[in-house]
Amino acid sequence: MREVVFRLEAERPGHLEAKAETLPIRITAPTLEELQHEAREALIEHLGPAHCTVRVRVRRDPRAAVSSIRSLGRHAALCR
Repeated sequence: MREVVFRLEAERPGHLEAKAETLPIRITAPTLEELQHEAREALIEHLGPAHCTVRVRVRRDPRAAVSSIRSLGRHAALCR
């Protein structure tokens, strides 16, 4: 399975913009979920039926990423 990575280039409230790293595709959407959907639609248009064998990933700039790691609280002891 191939993978197409979309790099987030602009991120403002209500507006996300991304560009594919390996294909000439640019997409925009108001939310991350819709950006993922737009990426899939763009691949369908660009690749045709071959889009079924492609995994889509959206990545933020690592310097701008916000951690989604949360403390496990009282369950932390169970993971040791």
